[in-house]
Amino acid sequence: MTTTAEPLLPASPDARPSRYDAWRTRVAADPWLQRRLSWLVPLIVTLFAALLRFWNLGHPHAIVFDETYYVKDAWTQWALGYAATWPDDADARFAAGETGIFSTDPSFAVHPPLGKYLIGAGMALFGAESSFGWRVAVALAGTAAVLLVYLVAKQLSGSIAFAAVAGLLMAIDGLAIVMSRVSILDMLLTTFVLLGFWFVLLDRRRHLDRLAAVVVARGHDAWSAWGPVLWNRPWLIAAGAALGAASAVKWSGAWVLAAFGIYAVVTDALARRRLGIQYWPLDAVRQGAAAFLLLVPVALVVYLTSWTGWIATDGGYGRHAADADPATGLFAWVPMWLQNLWKYHETIYAATADITTAHTYSSPAWQWPLLLRPTSMYAGSTADGVDGCASARGCLEVLYSMPNPLIWWGGIAAILWLIVRFAMTRDGRHAVVLVAFGAAYVPWLLYPERTIFQFYTVLMLPFMVLALTFALREISGAAHADQHRRTSGQRTVTVVLSVIALVSAFWFPLWSAMRVPYEFYWLHVWLPGWV
Repeated sequence: MTTTAEPLLPASPDARPSRYDAWRTRVAADPWLQRRLSWLVPLIVTLFAALLRFWNLGHPHAIVFDETYYVKDAWTQWALGYAATWPDDADARFAAGETGIFSTDPSFAVHPPLGKYLIGAGMALFGAESSFGWRVAVALAGTAAVLLVYLVAKQLSGSIAFAAVAGLLMAIDGLAIVMSRVSILDMLLTTFVLLGFWFVLLDRRRHLDRLAAVVVARGHDAWSAWGPVLWNRPWLIAAGAALGAASAVKWSGAWVLAAFGIYAVVTDALARRRLGIQYWPLDAVRQGAAAFLLLVPVALVVYLTSWTGWIATDGGYGRHAADADPATGLFAWVPMWLQNLWKYHETIYAATADITTAHTYSSPAWQWPLLLRPTSMYAGSTADGVDGCASARGCLEVLYSMPNPLIWWGGIAAILWLIVRFAMTRDGRHAVVLVAFGAAYVPWLLYPERTIFQFYTVLMLPFMVLALTFALREISGAAHADQHRRTSGQRTVTVVLSVIALVSAFWFPLWSAMRVPYEFYWLHVWLPGWV
């Protein structure tokens, strides 16, 4: 049995609660205030995130970094139903307004279509010639990701303050900001994964409560050896749809789908054991089969639906690759469009596995926790005396996928702390964050030779932020701690968050392509790889 140690010194009889504790007591006693804060706080956090992501979004008016693939593919896919080819000098001409210079010849695209349809929708709404238009869908996704971090944190903790801290950390992090301001796929992937994560948490709470209620209601009869198989799990179906959409943006979403599926089965098995079900391992297999049928088929349907344009037209890359050699025997019944799609997927896998070309900003996954090589998305220079630049060494405009270093390194330390903490407490909230982080990171360690980049870690970032928020809550002191411990801990957390915010303000010009003196840029080069 665990006992709580008595404090060495008694609390002062006139010790007053901290401002936060006094506020929390007031909120707990006022249902009207609770309701008001329950929508006002996430609204403020989300609007603040939107401001950082949408301000001057159209700048620079140029195709930057991998926008050269996704913006142009998005536009031809929107127009033709499939990605088509462009002239060699298309980037500059496209930015100048020549958006119809593509051919009808197919282009080989290594990622599924959904993300490019979303980018294309923004272009259709605001004009393909508008740099705001080709980035707006990603900026919306980046803003939604902040709201989803808030909702996930609220689901994990039940605390508005906890959720607000997590949401604000995501809102002001540079990696999250830059990946919301550049029209590439990773923020869209992250948002769909977060949506699936939130649905998994909602399913977990509802499913385990219903499971316990059914087992208790049955009592100790002949059925106590077996638990119920529960099919009414709408949030699990919703999670399958969201994670299917994530996989339809980038294949790495499938790793998260698999991880959350395993998580759902394991948590159900452990719950059945705690409830005293005699044959709980086999019982969990029965429920696991049901969970698979609720989660995976809907994900597959969403994924295949994203290929509708390619399927419905004849011009896409590899659209008739299998026509000359169709399947026979056992697989002869498979429709030709599906055989062709399978061939295309084989080509994609082979092509992506062989991407080993050296790149200036490549960074293998083992380097990512150290933050050795962030990615420069755009760099423009202006000479002294030109366009208002007043620096002897000239001015720079930079889009740099650099996280807030304090959030990043603090998040990595918090993940390690969370692993230890989970080993000690077996807290399921810690487990699900670690599962999500592992699904976003560990698979990349299996490709040490492949050309990959630090900005892929935007998918890891939300779970690092959640781990950091758990660590900050631990620093602030448990609710039952004496008032001196609570006050000192909360002051420490306030200082930490204030310093993090100041560092974000210091870096923001390099996250938004603001024009800065050359000397200001070099103040940010803390490590040799940060150039």
